[in-house]
Amino acid sequence: MNTPMNERPTKAPAPPELSADPHQHFGKPEGGWREELYEIIFESHTRTGQIFDLVLIGAIVLSVVTVVLTSIAPVARAYGPWLLAAEWLFTLLFTVEYIGRLLCVKRPDRYARSFFGIIDLMSVVPSYVSLFVPGSHVLLDVRILRLLRIFRILKLTLYIQEYGMLGNALLASRRKILIFLSVVFMIVFLLGTVMYVVEGPRHGFTSIPTAVYWAISTVTTVGFGDLVPKTDLGRAIASCMMLLGWGILAVPTGIISSEITHQRGLRPVSARVCTRCLASGHEADASFCKSCGEALPQEPR
Repeated sequence: MNTPMNERPTKAPAPPELSADPHQHFGKPEGGWREELYEIIFESHTRTGQIFDLVLIGAIVLSVVTVVLTSIAPVARAYGPWLLAAEWLFTLLFTVEYIGRLLCVKRPDRYARSFFGIIDLMSVVPSYVSLFVPGSHVLLDVRILRLLRIFRILKLTLYIQEYGMLGNALLASRRKILIFLSVVFMIVFLLGTVMYVVEGPRHGFTSIPTAVYWAISTVTTVGFGDLVPKTDLGRAIASCMMLLGWGILAVPTGIISSEITHQRGLRPVSARVCTRCLASGHEADASFCKSCGEALPQEPR
């Protein structure tokens, strides 16, 4: 069954930098070593692209494990040189990967400004910055820069399809979530102000911001216990806020779940890209490009 040329794709559009197919946004080179490198790095449906992705996922996970082990004092003392060598190995690997991504696209500035481009840069910069920081007396703790390398774990979102589905669901429901958060803010602000009037400074509610802080911790059912109402009226209001919190927490879950269900109901699309116009988003059973009518390449087996 062929897809009509004038039929519009039913899949909800995602931001270009979060899309699994960056052909049109970053630009695919035509011929030469740049095209070959592009197919390895960006086209995960090819054999070499799949191997590259698997190797990179393994490196990301191992680099994050290295950062975690470095923060454990006994492990750092026993295996400090090995962990340092592993960290610089991963830093060099991700640096080469970042440079390769910039070299193999027509618009490297777009990739550098994209979400994953920024994440790629943040995953390597702290290691290099730590070389030029003279010591701990310049900053409170130079290790803060090293902890930024944990951003490497965000690179995993590029290789897992379900992250794209979740991102599309959050993007589609952003207005509902924003309205919901604004309503929650108004509730905690009003109830916090009421508690400031009811309890007063003598019971620890020294200001409206302090009372709003208490209202947030109560509505979210966290309840740190550092600030509690002492009067009967205040406890009654707090009890109502706790019960209200259970209902409030369920609202964003329902919004996002409904959007994810909608995303799953959309017709599946193929990863194939038209060789003439580079259009993507074709249906799985399509034989011709929906934009120019060119015969589509076969799905890789």
